[in-house]
Amino acid sequence: MSSGRASAPALGVALLLLVAVSLSAAVGAAAFGTVGATTSPPPTASIALEVEDGTLAFAHRGGDALDVRTLRLEVEVDGTALTHQPPVPFFAARGFVSGPTGPFNAATDPMWTAGERATVEPAGTNAPDIVRGATVTVDVYAGDHRLVRLTAVG
Repeated sequence: MSSGRASAPALGVALLLLVAVSLSAAVGAAAFGTVGATTSPPPTASIALEVEDGTLAFAHRGGDALDVRTLRLEVEVDGTALTHQPPVPFFAARGFVSGPTGPFNAATDPMWTAGERATVEPAGTNAPDIVRGATVTVDVYAGDHRLVRLTAVG
């Protein structure tokens, strides 16, 4: 007379072995997947800022071409962040006069190269106002990497 009791330990060992092999394969894939992975360095560029009658004018002076679709601008006036930040590229955006120029305009080539200018103008619905003598600071980010901090007086 045979009993089914002997198959339970063998089945348990097989399942435990399967779990161990699966876990080691997952750990190995994760470890080897990150060893050879490289990230491309962030772009570098020289950018200048001027404030002309409340309009922010940016000039790409040299360095890498920048894809404005990957850029983020954070604007402060006298240390206070604008209520609405410019979502470059755009044509119409809350808190900004429509029709920015250069590559900040969604209707143009998004690659910003040396020698090109781009402007944005905060609208009267954005605060604080850029008044004469105000210090404007703009941080330009490519993804999470800050490319440059720019300062100009309005």
